[in-house]
Amino acid sequence: MKGSVPFGFAGLSALCALAVLAGCSDIPLLEPKGPIGAAELSIISVATVLMLIVVIPVTVMALWFALRYKASDPKGDYAPKWSHSRKIDLIVWLVPSVIVTALGILSWKETHRLDPFKPIDSAARQINIEVVSLDWKWLFIYPDLNIATVNQLVFPANVPVSFRITSDSVMTSFFIPQLGSQIYAMSGMQSRLHLLADKPGIYFGQNQQFSGRGYSDMNFNVSVTSPKQFDAWVQKARQSPDKLDRTRFNELSKPSIGFPVTSFSWVEDDLFDDIMNKYRSPMGEEQISFRPKTSAAGKH
Repeated sequence: MKGSVPFGFAGLSALCALAVLAGCSDIPLLEPKGPIGAAELSIISVATVLMLIVVIPVTVMALWFALRYKASDPKGDYAPKWSHSRKIDLIVWLVPSVIVTALGILSWKETHRLDPFKPIDSAARQINIEVVSLDWKWLFIYPDLNIATVNQLVFPANVPVSFRITSDSVMTSFFIPQLGSQIYAMSGMQSRLHLLADKPGIYFGQNQQFSGRGYSDMNFNVSVTSPKQFDAWVQKARQSPDKLDRTRFNELSKPSIGFPVTSFSWVEDDLFDDIMNKYRSPMGEEQISFRPKTSAAGKH
């Protein structure tokens, strides 16, 4: 009866592993739709394999030792005078050291290569989008097109997008899992992010930083279109009766949950900068460009 416990534990572990793997198809992070997301998935995969070099042997040995040296097994070795093995010490210290070194080199290299402040090389002209985090909604301003949207982000495939990101409320996190790079939005600060989607489709964007009562509903749709579809969408947005001046923004910034997708056909000049300047220090310091300290999986 006692011998069945390790086997039962092993079986339960196997079932848990299968349950986790069965849900991988529903994880957007594992289905990248752009070069940044693909690079970050590659980093995650390499790091996972390196760590499994330790995890798998330790798990197997933990189960094997329980079976091999259980009290009821008369064949189990008993060596009360054994206390040291140079071979074991060498393996215990050398293998983790090599893994940590490899992970360090990987993180250093990819963190600089995938810097979110670094523009993406492309023959296509980039689209500039200003992102403002509100309670509990997202405002997207297209400064070159003089339009804006709430809770809807639209841009064409195979065109680099340059984001300026800030918050008019508490700190939040701007994240499109299938495109990569989670970047914090903070009041009075400006962060940058460059992304590119290589396939048209509807993707999911979200806030992953708890920000109060409406946090769970602070999501947005990302529509990646063809260039012609994007031009048609811009023309449709320009026909909206809503205009975004500072008075309208003050109304928009009030806390609300489940705010509907809204388009603005006109945006007051320098609105994004004014939002940041609201939080400048009394000493009159210039606005801060915030570089988040994240892992390689959160940069490009």
